[in-house]
Amino acid sequence: MTRTLIGIALVLLASAALAQAPTQLNEATVADLQHMMATGQLTSVQLTQYYIDRIMALDQSDNGANSVIELNPDALNIAANADAMRSKGKVLGPLHGIPVLLKDNIDTGDRMQTTAGSFALAGKPALKDSTVAAKLRAGGAVILGKTNLSEWANFRSFFSTSGWSGRGGLTHNPYSLDRNACGSSSGSGAAAAANFAAISFGSETDGSIVCPANVNSVVGLKPTVGVTSRGGVVPISHTQDTVGPHARKVADAAAALNVVASRTPDPRDPATSGVPLGWQGTGKSRPSLPADYTAFVDPNGLAGARLGVTRQGIDNAPPQVVAAFDNAIAAIQAAGATVVDLDALDARGFPSVTADGEFEVLLYDFKLDVQKYFATRVGVPMANKTLADAIVFNNAHATSEMPYFFQEIFELANLMDTSGTDPANNPQPIFTSKQFPNGETYNQPLRSLHLCQLGAGRRAGLPHRPGAGCQRAGDADGHQLHRHCLQRADADQVGRGVRARGAARRRPVGTLPADGALHRKRDHYKHRRDDAHAAEAAQEGYRTSAAPDVIET
Repeated sequence: MTRTLIGIALVLLASAALAQAPTQLNEATVADLQHMMATGQLTSVQLTQYYIDRIMALDQSDNGANSVIELNPDALNIAANADAMRSKGKVLGPLHGIPVLLKDNIDTGDRMQTTAGSFALAGKPALKDSTVAAKLRAGGAVILGKTNLSEWANFRSFFSTSGWSGRGGLTHNPYSLDRNACGSSSGSGAAAAANFAAISFGSETDGSIVCPANVNSVVGLKPTVGVTSRGGVVPISHTQDTVGPHARKVADAAAALNVVASRTPDPRDPATSGVPLGWQGTGKSRPSLPADYTAFVDPNGLAGARLGVTRQGIDNAPPQVVAAFDNAIAAIQAAGATVVDLDALDARGFPSVTADGEFEVLLYDFKLDVQKYFATRVGVPMANKTLADAIVFNNAHATSEMPYFFQEIFELANLMDTSGTDPANNPQPIFTSKQFPNGETYNQPLRSLHLCQLGAGRRAGLPHRPGAGCQRAGDADGHQLHRHCLQRADADQVGRGVRARGAARRRPVGTLPADGALHRKRDHYKHRRDDAHAAEAAQEGYRTSAAPDVIET
């Protein structure tokens, strides 16, 4: 009872603080915030406190969005230091003094933990910053906290719940709290949508940035593998992992990429210096990354563009989704772009390898890569341990780690032979030996077409940018743009044009108001969620149904 009263008091205090905060901070862009700080209308400390108060009122309270797993106890001190530097005329970059959130699989060498949502990594914080976190600090950003995620980036079970982790619980979609926030960067997408920070950063192996962006009505930017470093990020696959931002505007996502892009090789991540897979053997070298991605953010960027469009999965979607898609295409054409209809995304008979082969490679990579990551940690259960040890840990802590689903993906990955002595069990040769129906190996069309991967962009190292407006109360529908390897700037230019001509983003006012008190059917949603989890937990043993076609990781 006492704890409940304290919680209510905290919500009321935080709500009162929100009521006093300037309303222009809600939905403010990075450029808006920088202008206010440059002209003395706002300090980084005030902005940081605003987001902390908002998180306490609308996220950390009972039945809140639950997108933030941990707040940085040093955030206000970091903000004060940013203000002091600004007062002396020193501004380190476009995110100077701007609060940002990081997914809880991105190392920070501070007092916050990095756990991938699992108690197996809980304990002592990481020894050093990830490269992404270090770049953010060097650019003057305020690392405000960590966001919740699908535990182990959705790579533990075929039957996992997007946005659920043992440590963080379940993240909710801020547009409707009983809807899926998608994953695995669930907290990052939801927090950006709910205005809990100016920018949030997630990671993606297969859909984990783009899917939360779609359902939370924000911009999600998935860079080409190697544009942002994975050094200090809890891995799934060195073949496909990448780090990118969620933001409410294309320009904000571009500004964020400016800060974290690895324009020079990072010794912690060979992909930052290597040639993308699709260019290997073509004689092409890795190009220099743009000095300023925001220079390509052009509201008229659609003029003269040529865009391929697939309707896979659209025609059988709900009417409002089909209407949003058709409206976006019409707006793109009206802005001067040529739209080319594509019969199928996976042309020329390639889909079997892009699905089956991808998962096989991910299993192999995960067993190898996660053990390397464990070797970087101390003071946590998995320090210097193996994937087999993680499986044992989960079995020993099943109440907290496996109340709703199990770890069959972990177990499959653990069966992979990573010793290098058994080529038959090494999936990497799939790229050069397995043939398509037309007789080509996987690498042949990659090289001839200069692609990074065949199939959907979420299964590739392709730059990828989703985002669209909310179409009706409780729903947020998205569209997605793909570009060739390392051609992020083109996607920003076209993406800004799509946003300028398409449906405008609408903040989730119905469930997460701009400021003030909470307006939610909390008990209703909580009971529905708890009933669903109880029913799932009642099922004994592993499920025998077929695995889903796509695992968002």
